[in-house]
Amino acid sequence: MKIVIAPDSFKGSLTAIEVSDALEKGVKKAYPNAQIEKIPMADGGEGTVQCLVNATQGKIYQKEVIGPLGEQVIASFGVLGDQDTAAIEMASASGLPLVPPEKKNPLITTTFGTGQLIKAALDYGCSTMIIGIGGSATNDGGAGMVQALGTYLLDNNEKEIGFGGAQLSKLNRIDISNLDERISKTKILVASDVQNPLCGPTGASRIYGPQKGATEEMIVTLDNSLSHFADIIKRDLGKDIKDIPGAGAAGGLGAGLMAFLNAELKPGIDIVINTVRLEEIVQDADLVITGEGEINGSTIYGKTPIGVARVAKKYQIPVVSVSALIDESGIIVKEHGIDYLIKPENPTMEIDFPKYRKIKLLANTISDFLRNNSNMLKLR
Repeated sequence: MKIVIAPDSFKGSLTAIEVSDALEKGVKKAYPNAQIEKIPMADGGEGTVQCLVNATQGKIYQKEVIGPLGEQVIASFGVLGDQDTAAIEMASASGLPLVPPEKKNPLITTTFGTGQLIKAALDYGCSTMIIGIGGSATNDGGAGMVQALGTYLLDNNEKEIGFGGAQLSKLNRIDISNLDERISKTKILVASDVQNPLCGPTGASRIYGPQKGATEEMIVTLDNSLSHFADIIKRDLGKDIKDIPGAGAAGGLGAGLMAFLNAELKPGIDIVINTVRLEEIVQDADLVITGEGEINGSTIYGKTPIGVARVAKKYQIPVVSVSALIDESGIIVKEHGIDYLIKPENPTMEIDFPKYRKIKLLANTISDFLRNNSNMLKLR
């Protein structure tokens, strides 16, 4: 009997590795002789770098970079086991957790540090990059990122504009003559499920600006600035990115990555599934166990449990999803390949709940379920 365990993290509670270990303990209680394959997963957000590094026996590297407020921070990037592919989470260098709540201000936050991480990966020798762009504190369209890679963003006096989305209104000319030449030889995949355009009522500033500290006045300023940035990009680079789905991801970083780095935006879960070779591992399994912290109506939009279930259903393999919380709207996941939804009877998984008790709780939950439902699962 082969059982594949492929969950995401329980955000703020347990990492994907810890969830996988907990579920393994439970499976062994029910089926001591089962062959168990653990594949901690992610969908492009938090934990994606660690997931990809672990799955490929890669390594994490640290680098001091400029953070979102212009200060020095320690960020990290991964190099996968092939020694040619880098994994980067922009939040490590330019993320919202790096900004104290009282200092949130997307008019001034920059993606410069993200560009420094990309440069560090190029210096390592990577010719392929996977970049997760969730959790940004920025709204600069990736301007800081391309400045870090050698692009000149010049004002009317031929001087470099400063950091932050508001500075884009001063942009007069883009000069890419000094853009790191290695970029043209690098394949860049961007893990993003966001479909928002760069500007307008569903654009980066209007939809995501408030969570980064933007007031109504700031939103108008930022939206106008990004629109101006897009116009200059179209004029100077010949690329019209304003209305491309996903251009508004991460405060317009999606647009910057496409315009300057020729990046391809793809669903994060698809990138992870391909990189960890999930289908190859799952195809002869008797059962697949997945999960994440909460199952709700939004789970069907590119989240890990649905991605895992989609692969399992190619081979008619039953899928169990384990979560701490299951919202009423979460029942829709049963229309997308998940056969069984389970959660602990005592769903307490808060941050201050002892970790060993969370692990025991998950282990007992899956163990009890398997013992009580072996006939229903029709394990092969």
